[in-house]
Formats: sequence, structure tokens, C-alpha cells
Amino acid sequence: MKETVVEMQNGRLDKVCSEIFSDYSRSQIKQLLDGGNITVNGKTEKAKYKVKSGDVIRLEEPETKTLELRPENIPLDIVYEDDDVIVINKPQGMVVHPAPGHDEHTLVNALLYHCPLSTINGTFRPGIVHRIDKDTSGLLMVAKNDKAHRSLAKQLKDKTNIREYVALVHGRIAEDEGTINAPIGRSLKDRKKQAVVKDGRNAVTHFEVLKRYRDYTLVKCILETGRTHQIRVHMKYIGHPLVGDPLYGPKKTIKGNGQFLHAGKLGFVHPTTGKLLIFEAPLPKIFQECLEKLDKTNRLV
Repeated sequence: MKETVVEMQNGRLDKVCSEIFSDYSRSQIKQLLDGGNITVNGKTEKAKYKVKSGDVIRLEEPETKTLELRPENIPLDIVYEDDDVIVINKPQGMVVHPAPGHDEHTLVNALLYHCPLSTINGTFRPGIVHRIDKDTSGLLMVAKNDKAHRSLAKQLKDKTNIREYVALVHGRIAEDEGTINAPIGRSLKDRKKQAVVKDGRNAVTHFEVLKRYRDYTLVKCILETGRTHQIRVHMKYIGHPLVGDPLYGPKKTIKGNGQFLHAGKLGFVHPTTGKLLIFEAPLPKIFQECLEKLDKTNRLV
């Protein structure tokens, strides 16, 4: 249970609750209001209720559904595997690990059916050292034991691994290469989004132009850090949002299976042998077909 006495806030109840209970998204606040989990002065009120100074707003947290982590026989595109690590080429549309709203058909469910995983990252993220978004395709390294997990996690922390992405963005980028050094944190306007914010966490993305079209640019993005939605947020920040991005891109865009972003190259030092391993994965079919179409209809003259 969470309770607060309104002092400075005013306006609609749903808006005020989004500010007070910032751990919840706007859609979650709506569900809580509709379900009677939020009361004002002991009474349920509609979302449009005008909040006044002195109002006591109480949020009774609903019972959470217990997640069950079940192995599932889902085909995997395995790029590399040994006793310590497994490298997967993840398809668009697959969530990496279970969470409320996505408790099955995830990469972790599939991996548990296939092999043992490290235990360091908790019950619902076994083996997961780093993540890529649901609608981002490409390479992901997973630890099969705790020793490997510690080694891979340290490489991420020390920024010694290789993570390169290919992205199609709106507009023509003038520079051939550049670095975006801008801190990222939760958006102050929309809690479901990340944004460049003053007190955010350090975030650095390097980019190189691979090809220019009339209205788009194909870029390689090299991650120095790994913040949530980093490439999507940084490219929007410089005025070149990702094509197909439903969260950060424009409404008028090329339709696909989400953002045209692919983790095409991954490199790390093997936890046991000490050998540098580098892997590459080709662009998914929908990405390749999009570029082929742009070559015919949007190429520079």
C-alpha cells in the first residue's frame, strides 16, 4: 500500500497519480483506477476527478501473478556453443526473458529446454548477461555457468567486448561518422520511454554511415555503453529516429516488424580459453528486402 497527502499537485486524478506513483506507467495507472485500487479520501473516483490540496490518495497494490519459468521446445538459431557460452541469433518479436505480460515463449524459456544456464542473474533471467529489445534482431551471448557469467559481465563493464549494430534511420546524415555522448534515463514525459536527460546514466554510441538514400541513411552503430533503448534514443536525439520504430520513430515510416535494427557483430574473450571470439549474423530477410526496395525507389541520383 502506498499513500500520499496532496500538497502541490493539482489537475486530473490520473495525471497526478502518474506523477506521484512514477513506478507505474500511464496505462497501469488507468487499470488501477478502473479496478478500484486507487482511492481519494477513502472513496473511488474517476480518472477525471480534480485533485485538491489535502486530498489523501491511496494505492493498494494488486496481487501479482506468480511467474512460472518453464522450459519450452522453441527452435533456436545457434551461432556458437560450448560448455561455457552459447551465442544466439535472436529473431525479431522474441522477448529475451520473462516479465509481467511476457511469461512464456521467451528466449530464456527456449534456452532452458536446450541447456543449463548460469544462476547469477536471478530466477527469471538465468544466463542473460545483456539484452536486446523484443523487436531488435541479432546476436546475444548467454552464459551457461556462473564462472562464464562473471567473465562476460566484467567484459561488458570494462567495455572490452564488441557490439556492432546496423540501423536504418530517417533522414540523410551529413557526417560520415560521429559519436553521441548523451546521458540516458527514464523520460519525464512518458514513463514507458527512455530519453536523453540531464541526470541520466552515461551513454555513448559511435556511428558510421554505410549508405545514404534520398530520405534514409544506413548506419553502423557501435555501443560503448549498453543503456535501455540506447541506439533508438540516441539516433532520435540527433534527429534521425530509426525506421519502423513504434516507440521513438515518426508515425509515417516504413512498416516492418518494428525498428530496423540488427545486432550484426558480437565479440568477446572466451571465459576459459582466453581466445577472442567474433561472430557476425546477416541481416534478417525483411531488412534485406527493405534495402533492396530502397535501392530501386529511394537511391541518390
